[in-house]
Amino acid sequence: MLETKRLNSANSIIKATMENQELEAKKEKIAKRIAKKAKIDGFRVGKVPVKVVKKIYAADIEQDAISETIREVLNEGVKESGIKDIISEPEVTKFDKKDDKIEVEIKVYTKPEIEVDDEYRECVPNVEIPEVTEEEVEEEIKKIAEAQSETKVSQEETLKEGFIGIIDFTGYIDGEKMQNGSAEAYALEIGSNSFIPGFEEQLVGMKVGESKRIKVTFPENYSAKEIAGKEAEFDIILQEIQEKVPAEINDELAKKYLSNEDANLDELKKTIKESIQDRKKAEVFAPKKEEILECLVKKYEIDLPDGVVEKEVEIMINSEASKMTPAEIKELQEKPEKVKELKEKLLPEAKDRVKLTFIIDAIAKKEGIEVSDNELTQILYYEAIMQGQNPLDVIKYYQENNLLPVIKMNLIEEKLLNKLLEDKVKGN
Repeated sequence: MLETKRLNSANSIIKATMENQELEAKKEKIAKRIAKKAKIDGFRVGKVPVKVVKKIYAADIEQDAISETIREVLNEGVKESGIKDIISEPEVTKFDKKDDKIEVEIKVYTKPEIEVDDEYRECVPNVEIPEVTEEEVEEEIKKIAEAQSETKVSQEETLKEGFIGIIDFTGYIDGEKMQNGSAEAYALEIGSNSFIPGFEEQLVGMKVGESKRIKVTFPENYSAKEIAGKEAEFDIILQEIQEKVPAEINDELAKKYLSNEDANLDELKKTIKESIQDRKKAEVFAPKKEEILECLVKKYEIDLPDGVVEKEVEIMINSEASKMTPAEIKELQEKPEKVKELKEKLLPEAKDRVKLTFIIDAIAKKEGIEVSDNELTQILYYEAIMQGQNPLDVIKYYQENNLLPVIKMNLIEEKLLNKLLEDKVKGN
């Protein structure tokens, strides 16, 4: 006897009752199957008596028979009821073996029904993007020119902040020469704060060829623990003073920066203006996106698949545990009530997260937003390279941990929110 009960659009229960003989018949078939291939001492392959197989492999046969029964109940229930869009693993909530019969219950989770029209646009707030001024563009181009600076020997008589001193130095602690504390022809930009506090300031005013002994104290948190907090002396000789000469702001700078031999200064200004505009837009959009998401969660009421919510709670608990001290984790392990409390605390947020996923998916389909596998791979490649990682290793990690669907959903959400806000800016 089979019965399927639809609890709501996201949760169903398949119930089945069968005679014990059905399970025994399955066990018999499985035992015969094993007997044909089993290698057991004292018997030729294919000649092992079924009763011997039943005795040796009793536990495995029982488990295989139960798994086969559950699989058949699930498939038959799904077929008869017409359940579609199953998500998450079905959950066996009951397998009760009585003297004369077996009762089975399986909970099935499906993608919830959600209808969207244009009401979601009510969640998009008004947006104003600040204009990009000519001064901002000019300032950005000046920074580019400075970044492309070349150094040349300066005619300055004394070393000043912003100039580069080519120095020889030797360091001493307690009168002993420091290990790795000497260098020749070292280029030090005064004001860069790349040396320990007090070092650069004491070089200001030195003339080329001048020697000087300075005193400094290494910070208490200095990386080399053996000299952290200690006083040191350095003998300095200033060999040369150099200065940075920014690149000229012209077509040549544009060609170099844009990596395009046909580029000119106007194109560079246009590119920089667009870049600043995008940056301003991102700054304005960020809080607006949060507003949209909060509004969407409140606007729609949908059924949620219990299994998906439970998995989200587990993910959140693991995240919380990663921030806990060993003592807190131990308490969580030893006191089930603490785990229950944490689950109850995280459940509302977990429901909102799952709910939002389905809402975003439905709206994205209506808006024609999607992310192809090729696009996903390209983005992961780029991110991996930017972080100095092997792209293939990163993609493999995401695949093995089933994280690619999560990454894709995040990208779809980002695309959708950007489109909704862009439309609002355009007055659509």
